Amino acid sequence: MVAHSAFGAETHGWRWWLSAMLAVLLLLQAGGVNAAADTPERIAWRKTPIAVQLAVGAERLVHFPGAVKVGVPPQLQGTLRVQSIDGTLYLLASQPFAATRVIVRGIDDGQVYLLDLSAVVDGGGGGPIEIYLPDEEPANGSASTKAPGPPQYGYVTLTRFAAQQMYAPARLLHELPGVNRVPIEREPVALVRGDAVEALPLIAWRAGDLYVTAAKLTNTTDRPQTLDPRTLRGRWLAATFQHNRLHEAGSEADRTVVYLISDRPFSASLR
Repeated sequence: MVAHSAFGAETHGWRWWLSAMLAVLLLLQAGGVNAAADTPERIAWRKTPIAVQLAVGAERLVHFPGAVKVGVPPQLQGTLRVQSIDGTLYLLASQPFAATRVIVRGIDDGQVYLLDLSAVVDGGGGGPIEIYLPDEEPANGSASTKAPGPPQYGYVTLTRFAAQQMYAPARLLHELPGVNRVPIEREPVALVRGDAVEALPLIAWRAGDLYVTAAKLTNTTDRPQTLDPRTLRGRWLAATFQHNRLHEAGSEADRTVVYLISDRPFSASLR
């Protein structure tokens, strides 16, 4: 079982913090910084099921490369509303349900996609998802014979998972298939440029080709500090601060957590 953060009273307000954190999710791409609020969560289709979690009562959009048709399993009839328009699925769950396999087929090219849909009352994904076909194809043109891997998750899903593991009450914790703990050295590192903020890696997970690491940031000065992803050392695909402002050292709000997503282990990405 994943260990919880010992941040005391902060645990009681995890829902508010999680909402605020997701609102300021920052993606580091091509040397720039983009807000994720309007950016779809891009997931490559690599012949393994893609997990899509819904929040009951909230519509979620899933975009495909072209027009698609979807077969809704009988057990989801009356529970899940699905509309397919111009390559976009509009999904709306009316009640919770466990992960259920749904087959989506491209109308023009016959491409088949597998989605593992689920719905929960608390939490759940809300942002759009864009599923795309990777450019890489087998050199001989034959189909791959590799065994199916674990479900693939995007940046937002992995960040939300890490935040919940750190702050959510135990009764609300849930595991993600294919997301596993990996070792990490809990020693201070020079993650933030300058000497004002100390960083301490806390916990890390691996999900397929991606890694997500939670690190504690602590203000070491007598001045408030505003956190900016451009001051982070290393190569990160995404960086999300639980709070983007730290109060002066010694106060109750002098620390927070940053969630880092990378395509290599934390120590390798930090170099």
